[in-house]
Amino acid sequence: MELGTHTWHEIQSQPEAWAAALESVRAQAAILRDFYHEGQYEQVLLTGCGSTYYLAVAAAALLQDLTGTPARGLPASEIWLYPRCALSRHRTLLIAIGRSGETTETLRACRVFLTSPRAEGCDILTLCCSAGQPLTTLGALNLVFPTGQEKSIAQTRAFTTLYIASVALAVLWAGRDDWLNELARLPEIGGRLLTNYADLARERSHDANLDRFYFLGSGPRYGLACELSLKMKEMSLSHSEPFQFMEFRHGPKSMVNEHTLVVGLVSETNRAHETLVLDEMRSYGAHILTMAEAEADVVFNSQAREAIRDVLYLPFGQMLAFYRSLNRGLDPDHPKNLEAVVRLNACNEFVGEKR
Repeated sequence: MELGTHTWHEIQSQPEAWAAALESVRAQAAILRDFYHEGQYEQVLLTGCGSTYYLAVAAAALLQDLTGTPARGLPASEIWLYPRCALSRHRTLLIAIGRSGETTETLRACRVFLTSPRAEGCDILTLCCSAGQPLTTLGALNLVFPTGQEKSIAQTRAFTTLYIASVALAVLWAGRDDWLNELARLPEIGGRLLTNYADLARERSHDANLDRFYFLGSGPRYGLACELSLKMKEMSLSHSEPFQFMEFRHGPKSMVNEHTLVVGLVSETNRAHETLVLDEMRSYGAHILTMAEAEADVVFNSQAREAIRDVLYLPFGQMLAFYRSLNRGLDPDHPKNLEAVVRLNACNEFVGEKR
């Protein structure tokens, strides 16, 4: 079997997984809508580990933007280890996100949340790719998206499937059911991006002079920049960091030189400000790669509203990390020192098995 076979298939099969997830949310729309509104939540806390923590950060920003309900994303370990810092006395919905549904920290976070003296009137909603796992028993409502399941270790299809499902939830809870039709067009557009920009990803990954990567994204795109940076680290063992656009000027730009690739997740709303940052980095010698709805190296041309199309930033960044991994003689299916599920024993020592 060729290196990265599973990862490549999972990257390429994302559009079908997205479509299935969106159909699942649409089929349960009434239940999901009633669950949220009857809960009368004063805040939403989203959690996960690794990739799903970054998903929580991105989804929280979008959820707060669309619904007006305060929302934030935290690593599951922060809820488990520091509940007094993480939890408040506000009526809270905890959205726990997991690919496998077995990660120890996420399970412990849910149990701490449920047993907290501050948990009165609070609920858990879980998002998972695997049915019958411990996480799927802990919520008042448990959503499973099996088409996101993966054989590889680094998340690609699972992340985007769970993310687009969270976008659909935010749309429903914001009372914008009409936007679901726009979301339903994204799988086709994602497929086009995977086809049209694979060669560009391969070309950019071949530059052996690049030794550092920076992914810039602001607002709801910051969590996605974090995820793409993580993919570059995991798959290719490259120096990679995420930042908000304007924050990149406050120190991190000192690392920029001719060996740098800066990838910009450019928005429509703040394009002018973000482009100025990229232009400045170019003046320091950095290579620049942009993704945006229009006028970019990777053009979406989705005709979907900005609030709900952010999943389209992910496929190209995943392919970029995949090809760089191969170019460095690595196997994207089996990143160094990583495992698909982090399991801890009672003493919090790692006991997971590597694939």
